[in-house]
Amino acid sequence: MTQFSRPAAPARRGLMFVMSSPSGAGKTTLSRRLMAEDDGITLSVSATTRPPRPGEVDGRDYYFVSPEQFQQLIADDQLLEWATVFGNRYGTPRGPVEAALQAGRDVLFDIDWQGTQQLQQTDAASDLVRVFILPPDLAELERRLHGRGTDSPDVISGRMSRARDEISHWGEYDYILVNDDADACLDEIFAILKAERLRRKRQLGLASFVRAMLGD
Repeated sequence: MTQFSRPAAPARRGLMFVMSSPSGAGKTTLSRRLMAEDDGITLSVSATTRPPRPGEVDGRDYYFVSPEQFQQLIADDQLLEWATVFGNRYGTPRGPVEAALQAGRDVLFDIDWQGTQQLQQTDAASDLVRVFILPPDLAELERRLHGRGTDSPDVISGRMSRARDEISHWGEYDYILVNDDADACLDEIFAILKAERLRRKRQLGLASFVRAMLGD
């Protein structure tokens, strides 16, 4: 009896999964739960010129570099995106992200709309999936910020002003989710991730797989 070998399923290229939101919309909590429940996605580690805080580990929390080293990364085109925040520079090293994508692993980005725009302009834009998390309304957003108990009224006022600006860029994202229930919102994130992983363009060797299936 002739034995036929089953063609191997095509490998998948990873994707860059961006989650953006105004402060207080629940993005950090959702990101942590996503990482804890899906071992196929890894968090992008940024390079920064700010000094490490107590408990932070180089290469795990951030890549801590000098201003001169950061500038050299920019000059060598080794950052996918970068920005200056409160006098310190932050950026996404190209090498680790591209290695993860080629290995079929997805990379989670916790960045704002400006960083997302920069990613959209890179040669890796086809790997990009952009999700924006909205609060139920601005009153709820302000209530959550006050509920943290970590910021002064002036700081909260500044965060609310910035939130309005960030929300105005919602149209630049592929998916818009309203986080009025964390469990439901996380389910929607998983649904997006599952569908994007199945896109034809991310199935490497798919043409060869089908030809082998048909015996061509």
